Amino acid sequence: MHARSVLFKALRLLTLVGACTALSSHADDYTDISQLLRANKFPEAMTRVDSQLAAKPADPQLRFLKGVIQRNLGKQDDAIATFTKLTEDYPELPEPYNNLAVLYAGQGQYDKARVALEMAIRTNPSYATAHENIGDVYARLASQAYNKALQLDNNNAAVPPKLALIRELFKPNLPTARAASATPVVVAAATPAPAAKPAPIPAPAVAPPSKPVATVVPVKPAAPVVAPTTPAAKPVPVPAEADAAKDAEAAVMAWAKAWAAKDMNAYLGAYSPEFKPSGKQSRSAWEKDRRDRIMGKSRISLTLDNMSAKVNGDEAVVKFHQAYKADALSVASRKTLTLKKRGNRWLITQESTGN
Repeated sequence: MHARSVLFKALRLLTLVGACTALSSHADDYTDISQLLRANKFPEAMTRVDSQLAAKPADPQLRFLKGVIQRNLGKQDDAIATFTKLTEDYPELPEPYNNLAVLYAGQGQYDKARVALEMAIRTNPSYATAHENIGDVYARLASQAYNKALQLDNNNAAVPPKLALIRELFKPNLPTARAASATPVVVAAATPAPAAKPAPIPAPAVAPPSKPVATVVPVKPAAPVVAPTTPAAKPVPVPAEADAAKDAEAAVMAWAKAWAAKDMNAYLGAYSPEFKPSGKQSRSAWEKDRRDRIMGKSRISLTLDNMSAKVNGDEAVVKFHQAYKADALSVASRKTLTLKKRGNRWLITQESTGN
């Protein structure tokens, strides 16, 4: 099989698997479609989607699913049209751009794929899947350029080794890229979402904590039932790493709370001076962009769960599942924050989504 078709077949399959996984946790309206997708019953899934779109034509998640189904039915042009319209109606969502790029790349239109992926990254600089996919697209564009160079000068001895490296990278028996997992994208309480991560739920004004917060009530300790001659048991010391992990998780929760409350001083203050935005964006441009995006929302809700922290010296890596809702938008994703301790504070040095 041609290397290109192997690469983007993997991308398509992974994107579809992500969509099915994300859907299973959302509203009952999507359950049947999710099951039909898992069973590869695409005509039946299309009938169900069209039926629901008749009642909710603006629903972004249903429209995203329709694009997925169209692709799997071999209707590539229809799928491209569906995802293109989604990027026009919901330019803040990176997943439709990514899937549009996968379709373009599958047709060998790498320049269009590159532009779509650059838009996905511009929309969400922490979108790890788009960064990985654009690397593959750049490699394909390089391959085309090297082949053209050989056509123009077949005596150029510097080109064949470069081509050989790219061909080795994209051997059919090697995994070459990881497609974006579709995340549900929900529009307001009435409209759910597309892409690898959203669902329709009215967004509360404040983000609930990812873990239940226990109310601490002071209680007098009961008198020990021990003979006077028995020495009291020594408390078991808590490892320093465990305390540090809890502190790092607390810092992440404070960051999320500031984000939901639109407290920009606290939110931006959670980032270390060492933090560098993804891509070519400067720190000042990134901060302005974050202010505009956050303050432009009338209400924001964040829920963090399945959180885990690993500490190594003064560095911590915290992973969690994030459910973000803002006005008519709802997105769920895996997120990783790397923090470094400065003084007595844990500050964010790196931020990535989708891994």
